[in-house]
Amino acid sequence: MKAHTASLLNAIALILCSVWGYLESDFNSLSGFILAAIGIGLLSCYQGVKRENKIIAHIAVTLTAIAFVTLLLWLPSILNADDFARVARFIIMEFTAALALAFFVKSFRDARMARDAE
Repeated sequence: MKAHTASLLNAIALILCSVWGYLESDFNSLSGFILAAIGIGLLSCYQGVKRENKIIAHIAVTLTAIAFVTLLLWLPSILNADDFARVARFIIMEFTAALALAFFVKSFRDARMARDAE
């Protein structure tokens, strides 16, 4: 998998899981859309990441890292919830964010090695 594909998967997961959580919740707060907004930002970076634009790739990895850390901070309270769907949504989002970060790091390392080989 390439970084742009992992980022797209992460963006879609963030958006869909955030909207799903908002619709399922009895407490409809707009703060539930924070991760959806990050997902929309990642979607807007998709073409730039695919074309290997360094600046856009770094913006995308920063957004991904923000989502990952945000989810890590929320995870302890989520795991204490008795709502399986809520736990599943957060695990899906955390997993796709971690996956995207791993592929971004791999992509950056590969680019660095190619540059050093020249």
